[in-house]
This record gives sequence, C-alpha cells and structure tokens, in this order.
Amino acid sequence: MQILTRKLLTVCGFCLMLIGVFGCSFLYHHDHRTAESLSAYCRIDFQSSHTETGALEGATLTLWDGRYDTAKLLPQAVLYTDGDAWEMVAAVKQQPAPGEAGTGTFQTENKLFVELPRASLKAIKNADTVRFRFYYEGGQTIDLPLNTPDLEYWKAQLQ
Repeated sequence: MQILTRKLLTVCGFCLMLIGVFGCSFLYHHDHRTAESLSAYCRIDFQSSHTETGALEGATLTLWDGRYDTAKLLPQAVLYTDGDAWEMVAAVKQQPAPGEAGTGTFQTENKLFVELPRASLKAIKNADTVRFRFYYEGGQTIDLPLNTPDLEYWKAQLQ
C-alpha cells in the first residue's frame, strides 16, 4: 500500500512538472509569437474621417494585443510607407489579466491608439508596402507589414 502511494505521488508529480514545462513554453511562444502581417499578430481597426464636403480629414489606428505577460506597451509607434518613417506618439492602455480583474481570460489586453500624421495619408494611398512598428517594455519590438487585403482596405478608406 505504501509503495503504491509512493508510485502514485511520483507519477502525479512528474505529470505536474510536464504540464508546467509545456504550459510555460506555450505562454512564452504566445507572447513571442511570429506572424507575417499585422492583422495576423493582433486585432486592428483603421478608420478615416472626412469633412462634410467629403474631403479627407484624418485617420486613426487602434490595435489590441492579448499577451500572457504583463509587459506594457510604450506610447510610441512608427509607420513606414515604402521605407519613409512616420513617428507617432500613441495612447496606450493595459487591461489586467482576469486573475487580477476577473474578466474570464488569462491574457492581459494591451490597446494602442494613434492618430496618423496627415502627411502620411497621401503616402499610404500611393504605397506598395506599409509597415507598423510598436514597442513593449523590456525591449521587445513588433514590426510587421500590412497584408494585401488590409492595405487595399486602408487605401479605400483614404479615398
């Protein structure tokens, strides 16, 4: 009976260690994931605004990035249009993970909001490639291009 209990505790301990190792590995890979485009990495929303006469007035970009770590977004971003850089100051907000706030998920939601410079709007309309870069505390930089459908959507919004 004592040997059976010892074996059972050993197996349970080993299983808990495996779950911990694979769980930590999953969390690390999610927070350091790779993607081929901005919308594959996080949720984005691009909106343009027009005057009453229909003239283009401006555009905003909002992105939401769910992460398991608590690294905060830095309030800076860079938009690249065919290599030209447009540096911007962003508004950022972090929604705590549910363990802290009880929202039902274990991810911390980071939100970045930025008004695109007016001069960049014409450059976006004419661009073949558009990239967006944003930063996290601790030195992590996310620098991803728009995929073709997103770029076409942005261009249509700016007409």
